[in-house]
Parts: sequence; structure tokens; C-alpha cells
Amino acid sequence: MVLDKEIWLDNTEYVMKKLAQGFTLIELLIVIAVLGILAVAVLSAINPIEQINRSRDTGSRSDAEQLIGAMDRFYAAQGYAAWKVDAKTPDKTDLVPWVKVSTAQWIVNGQADVLGLLSTGGTSELKSSFVQRITHAGYNDLWVYDRGTQGDTAYVCFLPASGSFQTEAWTRCGGVVAGTGLPPDLRPMAATICVGAAGNNFSCLP
Repeated sequence: MVLDKEIWLDNTEYVMKKLAQGFTLIELLIVIAVLGILAVAVLSAINPIEQINRSRDTGSRSDAEQLIGAMDRFYAAQGYAAWKVDAKTPDKTDLVPWVKVSTAQWIVNGQADVLGLLSTGGTSELKSSFVQRITHAGYNDLWVYDRGTQGDTAYVCFLPASGSFQTEAWTRCGGVVAGTGLPPDLRPMAATICVGAAGNNFSCLP
């Protein structure tokens, strides 16, 4: 029994000394190699570029939804869309049918920009920080389309970068016969929105 205790004490002392000394170079190399193999396996499985692009597209979709919500609230409060001249002439519009939100083209009556009307300079439906973000030079541009006919829906579109969002956009387009899946008031833009199965299809809300 005493001998077993001495052996146990000797082993414990040996282990403690090994722990105090740290890992050997070979042990460290083995651990690094295993971690490297695991990292390669994980990266090949999740495709980090696709994940980054999907996250970016999710942000663009959220911004598009916020912009649509602001336009709807403006309409509910004023009785006409933010890019209409006034409620008495609902068919008349200063909106270029397909316009980039970040340009000076999105104006009303030649002088007031729509984002200004929707943000602090008008009804305060949008925060100024939101406007600054979606009009920043490095932002994935939002586009607005309104055919201009009374009763039509206004659409906010963006060009997705991820494969999953591209596939979703192409499916909404109607697949091989491009544009057949779009709502009638968005169909005039089919040639721009629905490019092909391989990519560059716009995702449009609502």
C-alpha cells in the first residue's frame, strides 16, 4: 500500500512538472495542425463569402422595408405619395419611374427631395442617420419604381450579392420566362429587374 502511494506521488509530481514546463514544440505543432484542418473544414462548409453577402442583403432588405413603411405613413398622413405634386392631381408625379434613391433625381416639384420630405425636413418618418446611411457612397443602392398610375404600388428594389437572394429574386421573376411572375404594375421593369438565372436580378419589395 505504501509502495502504491509512493508511485502515485511520483506520477503526480511528474505530471505537475510537465504542466509547469508547458507544451513541447511537437505538441504545439500537432495542435496547430489539427486546428488548421478544422478551420478549413468549417470554412469550406459555410462559405464565408456567401454568409457575408447574405448578411449585407438582409440589411438592404430591412432598409427597403423601412423606406416603404415611411412612404406608406406619409401617404396615410398627407393623402398622397411623397413624390406626388399634391393630392388634387394624384396621377401627376415628379418621380422618374426608375430612380436611384441616393441621387438628386428623387425630387418633388423640381425643388424638394423625397428623402427630405420623409425625414427631419418634412414629416420625420425617417431618421436622418438612416437617410445618411442609404445615401452613402459605399452603400448598396436602393431603387424606387412607381409606374405612375393611380392605385399602383411603389416598389423599393436592390441588387443582391448572395446566391440565395439572387435565386429568390429570379424565382419571383417567374424563372425562364422573365417577368411573368412579377405583379402587373412592376412588369414594365422586367427587362431591368429580371436579368437571368446566373445573377444580377433585382430584389423588389413589397
